[in-house]
Amino acid sequence: MKTNSFPKWALRILGCAWLLGAVQSCAPRPIYRTTLPSSTPPVSSAKTSPAIPPASEAEPPRTPFPQEAKIREQDLKTREQDLKARTPIPPPVAKETTKPPVGTPDTGAGPLPDDSSLLAKITPSTSPQRAASLRLTEEGRKLLEAGDAPKALSRLEKTIVIDSTNPYGYFYLAKTHYRLGRYKESLSFLDVAESRLGGEPFWLAEVHALRGENFRSLGMVDKAEASYAQALRLNSGNRTANDALARLQGQSQAAPR
Repeated sequence: MKTNSFPKWALRILGCAWLLGAVQSCAPRPIYRTTLPSSTPPVSSAKTSPAIPPASEAEPPRTPFPQEAKIREQDLKTREQDLKARTPIPPPVAKETTKPPVGTPDTGAGPLPDDSSLLAKITPSTSPQRAASLRLTEEGRKLLEAGDAPKALSRLEKTIVIDSTNPYGYFYLAKTHYRLGRYKESLSFLDVAESRLGGEPFWLAEVHALRGENFRSLGMVDKAEASYAQALRLNSGNRTANDALARLQGQSQAAPR
């Protein structure tokens, strides 16, 4: 009886498989190493805050220096206040308000230029009423200087009818009444003229000088001297006041004691 046998090629395959297994069993096995955790932290894409140094390495707090400058400034102010408190304050020096004696003019202002030309006061900005009044006043002044007081009076009365604010018309009306011997009427017109001559020292000096002439004619010598002195304080070159004071002083010296 014949037994079943493997074919030769099968035996060869089995032999090769056995040989390959023997070789693999004899080969050295690979050493497997466990992965250790990394010591460096993983890099993250988010921004990290700067590392804060430990408390031991932090900068010690600075101690503020004493503010010597402020302390010294306060000490100086305190000493200055103490010194002021101890120093007596002198009383204020009172200004001299004494008026010069009557008859002594104040020549500090000096003589003023002649401003008696009334036609020169007519400018392109002058109103027609004032211009006509000034022309009539100039005519009356010339008539008065020529010695025709009545005719000058009629002309000058028209000046204040045309322009009641014309101060020069009132002044020459006062001068005309003085020439006519009407001293009280002259004083009344002088008061009106003075109230309208606020900022003209030359004409104010003329008003006070003519007022002195009226007071002297009325026998009021003290008031006359005071008016003359006021005229010279405004204009030391006022001829009427200078001549009148010289005449009064001569009369006082010639009078028997």
